[in-house]
Amino acid sequence: MRYLYLLLVCTGFHAVWGQEPWYPDPAKYRHAEVRIRDFATKADGYWLFEPVSPVPDTADVVVFLHGYGGYNPIIYGGWVKHLVAQGLIVVYPRYQKNLLWPRPVHFADNAAVAVRDALERVQLEGRTHVRTDRMLYIGHSYGGVTAANMGVDWATLGIPQPKAMLLCEPGSGPIRNAVKKSYEALTPDLLLLAVAGNKDEVVGDTFSRLVFETAVHTPMRNLVEHYSEPHKARLLTSSHYEPYSIDPDMDSGLRNYTVNRSAVNNRVNAVDHFCYWKLADALLDMLRTGRGTEVAFGNTPAQRYMGRWFDGEPVRPLRVEVPRQTGLVEKPDDGVPAAGKLE
Repeated sequence: MRYLYLLLVCTGFHAVWGQEPWYPDPAKYRHAEVRIRDFATKADGYWLFEPVSPVPDTADVVVFLHGYGGYNPIIYGGWVKHLVAQGLIVVYPRYQKNLLWPRPVHFADNAAVAVRDALERVQLEGRTHVRTDRMLYIGHSYGGVTAANMGVDWATLGIPQPKAMLLCEPGSGPIRNAVKKSYEALTPDLLLLAVAGNKDEVVGDTFSRLVFETAVHTPMRNLVEHYSEPHKARLLTSSHYEPYSIDPDMDSGLRNYTVNRSAVNNRVNAVDHFCYWKLADALLDMLRTGRGTEVAFGNTPAQRYMGRWFDGEPVRPLRVEVPRQTGLVEKPDDGVPAAGKLE
């Protein structure tokens, strides 16, 4: 068991892409340390990240599902710290023993075992009361497929019903045996965002679009796309690896191709702050306080906003598709809000 200070979360991600007040708001960081516990020896194991200093009386839960081979939390450590500092318990299922075993059709089963065990462990210890009625699932790459499958099969898997889901560049690549033909069975009350990078050459937007187009009973769903944008000496990319935010504090010691590759694809920049982290935070705000809808959904300026460059020029906004039945018109590049207006 380890305790790590979270000060770097609050100070290390200054507004390196522009001149405006940085996102996220450091006032959201109410816990100074993270308690790290490793129960990940087996494929159905997990890492558990809990806020301390102070220990919260009650906490919501985020299930963080890594990409294929990403069973070392170092890869997403910055994002995990960001979540824990806000008082969230993060369960990080391993769900893979190695790159060859088990097959992807078993990923959701293994992740469900991890979720059940983690929730039971925290509840029995009694340090913090766990809220299981408003859980957010975040999944990257094959973790996005696994999250969507868990959202369909949650009752059979014996896990709490997911209430919000952020699928980050989700997809299976050539190993498609875990992909369902349809995600129509996702629940009507689910808050669902699928995010694709327009230069994702690993999985593209095939799975994102499959979920968006087939989850017809889930009205609160959007398909979001972010773009590569060269600007002067800087480059914001939209590759498959944008959700990475490597942090050595979270290193479990495991090494493989995925972990090694993450070392060169780990920049925390506007794509993290104004796309993935912003959208996840907005979903959490909706679950916890009822606020944040204008940032998470609806093709609004706040949802599309990606910050500004040093010269004040806006970064190219996100492109958003909404369900046709909402009657909203797609306007992917229709302006941006004034700097500093995001909550």
